[in-house]
Amino acid sequence: MTVPAGSQAVDRAAALLALVVEADEPRTFTSLVDELGLAKSTTSRLLTALERNRLVRRDRAGLFRPGSLFAVYAAQHDTSQDLLEVAQATLDEIGERTGETVNLAVARGDEVVQVAQVDASYLLGLTNWLDVSVPPHCSALGKIFYAYQVMTLPEGDLAVPSNGRPLTRRALDADLAETARRGWAMTWEELEEGLVAVAAPVRARDGTVVAAVSVSGPTTRITATDVPRLGEQLAGDTGVISRQLGYRRKATP
Repeated sequence: MTVPAGSQAVDRAAALLALVVEADEPRTFTSLVDELGLAKSTTSRLLTALERNRLVRRDRAGLFRPGSLFAVYAAQHDTSQDLLEVAQATLDEIGERTGETVNLAVARGDEVVQVAQVDASYLLGLTNWLDVSVPPHCSALGKIFYAYQVMTLPEGDLAVPSNGRPLTRRALDADLAETARRGWAMTWEELEEGLVAVAAPVRARDGTVVAAVSVSGPTTRITATDVPRLGEQLAGDTGVISRQLGYRRKATP
């Protein structure tokens, strides 16, 4: 196969850029040369071009980091759409496996904003949550954002749903600590009698929680015995999305 003139340089520059953007830590010049196997002069020339076009930048230590153009893109675009494009296949898989309603949400200020839903395959429990606003502390998604400090739990009395069984403040604090420990959250009839939900976090490359995915349905189908297994499975599913966003879990020393 003949490589078109000029495309080899583009391929090399793209490979170099990917190494810098996908790295967990800033990259040294030597590490980039060694990993790509290019001549030092070629690597230097490509990095200079990428730096000139704001795709990479050198910090004070001379290490290479993603350039300012990425920050400009993030500021000018709704990143929830990018997140959805990455997550959609996994959301569909969860929906097919469980048969229940699956939601993807992000935190906006002190609110949980639903950005996508895969409908349940059952009529019972089928709700369009994209149009529903609920107290975050009564939702599994909200508990994820509180547990990982994406949102701050308000002081004072918390709103009580008319048809739910909310936790006391002390029980909620304990529940959020347990959520952070095990990696998934649950609500059991706290928002509405007969409704259960489980949620798990989605992490960005730097480890911050940027979204959450939930599975919800009636207690007649999701029993108390089912919840731990569902929570572990969902944490694995959101781990897949997190890895697609560049997150790599570091080994515990």
